[in-house]
Amino acid sequence: MENPTLTKLALITRRAREDSKFQFISLAHLLNVEFLRGCYRSLGKEKASGIDGRSWHDYGEHLDENLEDLVKRLKAKKYKPLPAKRVYIPKNDKETRPLGLPAIEDKIVQKGIARILEAIYEADFMDCSYGFRPKRSCHQALKAVNDTIMSKPVSYIIEADIKGFFDHVSHDWMMKFLQVRIRDSSLLLLIRRFLKAGYMESGKLVRTDEGTPQGGNLSPMLANIFLHYVLDLWFVKRVKPSIAGQCYLVRYADDFVCMVQYRQSAYEIERMLRERFAKFGLSLHPEKTRTISFGRYERQNARCQGRKANTFDFLGFTHFCGHSRKGTFLLGRKTSCKKFRKACKAMNDWLRRNRNVMRIEEIWPILAAKLRGHYNYYGVSGNSRMIVRFGYVTIRAVMKWLNRRCQCVSFTWKKFSAYLVHYRLSRPRIVHNIYKPLPSK
Repeated sequence: MENPTLTKLALITRRAREDSKFQFISLAHLLNVEFLRGCYRSLGKEKASGIDGRSWHDYGEHLDENLEDLVKRLKAKKYKPLPAKRVYIPKNDKETRPLGLPAIEDKIVQKGIARILEAIYEADFMDCSYGFRPKRSCHQALKAVNDTIMSKPVSYIIEADIKGFFDHVSHDWMMKFLQVRIRDSSLLLLIRRFLKAGYMESGKLVRTDEGTPQGGNLSPMLANIFLHYVLDLWFVKRVKPSIAGQCYLVRYADDFVCMVQYRQSAYEIERMLRERFAKFGLSLHPEKTRTISFGRYERQNARCQGRKANTFDFLGFTHFCGHSRKGTFLLGRKTSCKKFRKACKAMNDWLRRNRNVMRIEEIWPILAAKLRGHYNYYGVSGNSRMIVRFGYVTIRAVMKWLNRRCQCVSFTWKKFSAYLVHYRLSRPRIVHNIYKPLPSK
């Protein structure tokens, strides 16, 4: 039997597409027991717990009773999200990135709200947005960049970085943007409570006056809505008509690049971007945001000017001006040096920590999965050399750490190669063909 809430979400999506100015006034009632049960089942079973300490399995032991109590509190407007548990993950060799781990009940409600918002805003989001959207991926964003530079008169790139975006989103502006489409006071109150829930760090409660609950299920959707109004819609409606020549935008979550035809237009857009983000309490990183010359004539121009050809980074790849076997211009990409070093260090650290803790039979399938995950992301057209290199570095590290397990027996490279014939690991391969044309609609 079909879930009636899913049917209503489909009707909401159709209405949102038919009328871009329609405001939805009754949405909170969709957070019923049956709908939230589906949200619970879609969560990761082994994810870390929040400050309540309850895991996915713990909550599911009395699922029906827990969900009925949750819905009762939601209807009475007595439900209040718990503060997230603040943890830090490595961003690079020197910096860390803060994440919030919500309680299991908050994850369920966030998931439900995100699905309701998705039903409305998928009709509004622009084609230039690729992050955290159904049937869209980072590899499609990379393809969009490739196709634009290869087929359009692009001579300049604006490589932009929003400084601490998730930590500095304005709550007041966020609520104003939501009210463009939503007039349900109950749902808006619930979203505001999530924004204000704060987080626990070192046993202390930290209130949040800005930022979205990064690490939860709701944060990516709120980020997309915020940047839809601040960047995407503004770029299409205001920037494009006012700029000489052609310009294009590709955005994945808070990472984006602008591709521009003329030099003066590129610098004008960068200035407009800085002013636009400042209006909403955000700023572009002064060192990571820049305008560079780039395109089919970049190599010739660099040679004449006695400099190296410019490159730019986007979604973990360094993009550069290359050439095909016939000598024609070809946009190339490879794993960025920073991401490559980080991946190698992470693999080496994992092998070092587990070489004496786990048996080889336990290490091997996990190692294969880690390699497969790397190839699935970085296995993009033109990046063969870097994924092969990562595979080689990993194999050398595996042999080194296995040899340190025992002083009596050690592998030579010949013996280890023979061992790999019988106990194979994932092999590097191109998974995503960026050059393949999209199927005609």
